[in-house]
Amino acid sequence: MKKLVILRVLSQSLFSLLFIYILWSTTYPLKGIISPEAIFKFDPLIMIITSISERVIIGGLIFSLAMLALTLVLGRFFCGWVCPLGAAIDLAGAVRKEARSSDAFNRRLAMPKFFILGAIVAAALLAFQFAWIFDPLVIGARFVSLNMIPTGTFLLDRALMLLIRASGFNATLYDVYRSLKVSLLGVNVHYFSHAFAILAFFVALVCSALTLRRFWCRALCPLGAVYALTARRALLRRRTTVCVKCTICKSRCRMGAIHDGNSGYSPGECVLCMDCLYDCPPKSTKFTFAYPGRSRATCPAAAPDAAQKISRKNFLLLLSASVPFLYGFSVKERSRARILGGGIIRPPAALSEEKFLDRCIRCGNCMKVCITNGLQPALLQSGLAALWTPHMVNEIGYCEYQCTLCGNVCPTGAIPPISRERKMKTRLGLAQIDRSLCIPWAESKECLVCQEHCPVSDKAIKLIRDTVGGKTPAKPVIDASLCVGCGICQNKCPVRPARAIRVYPIVEDRS
Repeated sequence: MKKLVILRVLSQSLFSLLFIYILWSTTYPLKGIISPEAIFKFDPLIMIITSISERVIIGGLIFSLAMLALTLVLGRFFCGWVCPLGAAIDLAGAVRKEARSSDAFNRRLAMPKFFILGAIVAAALLAFQFAWIFDPLVIGARFVSLNMIPTGTFLLDRALMLLIRASGFNATLYDVYRSLKVSLLGVNVHYFSHAFAILAFFVALVCSALTLRRFWCRALCPLGAVYALTARRALLRRRTTVCVKCTICKSRCRMGAIHDGNSGYSPGECVLCMDCLYDCPPKSTKFTFAYPGRSRATCPAAAPDAAQKISRKNFLLLLSASVPFLYGFSVKERSRARILGGGIIRPPAALSEEKFLDRCIRCGNCMKVCITNGLQPALLQSGLAALWTPHMVNEIGYCEYQCTLCGNVCPTGAIPPISRERKMKTRLGLAQIDRSLCIPWAESKECLVCQEHCPVSDKAIKLIRDTVGGKTPAKPVIDASLCVGCGICQNKCPVRPARAIRVYPIVEDRS
């Protein structure tokens, strides 16, 4: 039996299910055994790059450093045994068994991820963070939160309802359905704009394995590059005592880590899948700890991997070519974000727009946990730099007056956690009434919807009486000193298609 391979598959499955469970249980009230923000505390790429770009030490950074310390001992185990995206890629690439390629091709294929990592670091030094585009945990979390959970919950709920109706409302089935409604199906089925684009990005990434096994991990993943650089000196090493030159292990290596002949392997590219242990005909391949001072005969030296092949000239060329572009992109997009950022409403207590764009990793936690579905991923409303960041869409949902969940699940502090008392005083924006659309103002008819729904104790929407044409309807006016811009008035306004009352953000209130 391939015990270690089976153990690896079980590990991948366990961590993938745990990953999904943590995100699935992120709902109101928070009832998961692990906070969803904890996932990203173990991500060195997100934690370190965000800390550099923001010039702050993010809470939980020690956990990501601990992952690097483990990598120094065990090698690149995270990619092969833990990463949920890696598990999905392995599943998609299972149809491909052979991967015959030369050492030169494998080295060239492995190099882009180091250049991507270099560009991310260069951007972070210029206070611009875009690691979220390539980080596998963020990509996986965004897919699970904004695609898998809403779709899965909706389909399962409808399937059970159809089954209950077809069975004539069988009591047992109905009891099962009711129990699931307070657990698995208790998650609100939300709609998220641009969810198809998020799905397409995830599917394209996973299906790249149909062309070449682990293509994403080998060529593009910057988190993999971080672990590859760390794993080059890992203590756990692959060694072969008797090699019959069959090349089976090389042709089947999903990472292209094994070199021609008996010239070794690239520790930084090996994800410890353990296939080579069982593919080796004489069964002479093993993984052992290479302690300092161990002889080279027992633990053969590895040939240079892609990370070692990046010359100083190429690295300096990368920096010199990327810095002007990134600086120009950063200035242009940040200026545009400052201008356009005034047109969208961020979550309560969100950092200032520039800090928010640097700190937000677009993981989708805040959007999924929003109990009214008001938080939606932005497209280009605030510029390309703000892609997929959360913003309030009051026509879909409003900011619940006493809710603080989004700040509680944000892993980087882009939305700081706040108390309920402070939340009720935090201003997201200011409501304004379009008197040409408002029913009492435009038609002299009674309508009290916005005033009745205003959650502020002293009512931020006041009513005045004004006799026009013999009618004296109560007309709403906004008390700017009390309005917090929660958006419930805009959400509940009966006027269509454009609402007669609209909330506009107050950017200067964000720190």
